[in-house]
Amino acid sequence: MKHNSLPLVLFSVQIFTGFPAQAKTDFKKEILPLLESRCLKCHKAEHEENGKTQKPKGDIRLDAAWAILLGNKDVIPVKPKDIAHSAIITVTTLPRDDDKAMPPEGKGDPLTPAEILKLKTWITEGADFDGWVGNLSGKPADTVKAAPAPLIERDHEKLYKKLGAGLQPPTADVLKKLQAGGAQIAPLTIDSPLLRVDFLKAVNQCDDNTLAALTPIKNNIAQLDLARTRITDASFKSIAQMPRLTHLDLRQTKITGAAIAQLTTLKNLVSLNLYGTEITDESVPSLSAIKSLKNITVFESKMTEAGVSQLKAVLPQADIVFNADLAAADKPESIKKEKKNK
Repeated sequence: MKHNSLPLVLFSVQIFTGFPAQAKTDFKKEILPLLESRCLKCHKAEHEENGKTQKPKGDIRLDAAWAILLGNKDVIPVKPKDIAHSAIITVTTLPRDDDKAMPPEGKGDPLTPAEILKLKTWITEGADFDGWVGNLSGKPADTVKAAPAPLIERDHEKLYKKLGAGLQPPTADVLKKLQAGGAQIAPLTIDSPLLRVDFLKAVNQCDDNTLAALTPIKNNIAQLDLARTRITDASFKSIAQMPRLTHLDLRQTKITGAAIAQLTTLKNLVSLNLYGTEITDESVPSLSAIKSLKNITVFESKMTEAGVSQLKAVLPQADIVFNADLAAADKPESIKKEKKNK
């Protein structure tokens, strides 16, 4: 399925210059077809197929608006205006060899960068279903009759409001220049001066020089995804100059952590992904100095269990994902599969 979309730079220019914005994403025409072709084979209500009962994988359903927003336990497919905490974005942007990448091998073609951008745009706009309801089977009673709960401002929303206060958005000219370097840039919310930047469409083009070119918007960057790019430790100098950075993804890059001490200047950094990097226990003191961290991923890195223990002792509030943790989490499911195969 081929989807046409306006160039990202036009999207950015319209938002930040006050020009008429592009038409709101049409869920039924642009998003629903993606779900139907890539997701619903495995993520729909329990049903009979070839004489066997088929249940939704992971107990996650994407065949109804209520299910997409409700999710299962800590896995919420879509959180309106919150790309960072929408699981559908996380799993569709993982490397294809990752066990959690969606759709799985053989279950559907991976989403293209343009399709992922369309999903991000739709979520940023507020995830409007345009009246689509979907399958009401299994919908909890309280979601049918309960009145809408009052909106409660969450911690990350309070943080972004604070960081964005009085901040001016970048100019159209600056955004155009950065687009040439392969950067995908979008506001965290439709009216926020804070930005999310990634190189999903140009991972092989992004290096230390590319990152240095982001200097003109360094004050606006709140989320930076550099996964699988060609950056090295030299890029820490540029990253350290982003005072409003809250989420930093360095997974599967060539960084070693030798210069990670430079990140101690980032007083608002809450999430750091170091999956598949060469980072070692030598970086524990530097990481320990970033007191704002709440999520750290060191899975498949060179850090040892001893180093992780030291880090947990200094940052007890942080959720640290380490090899041993994932192995333990996967064990029950492995046992289930083993029993099923017998």
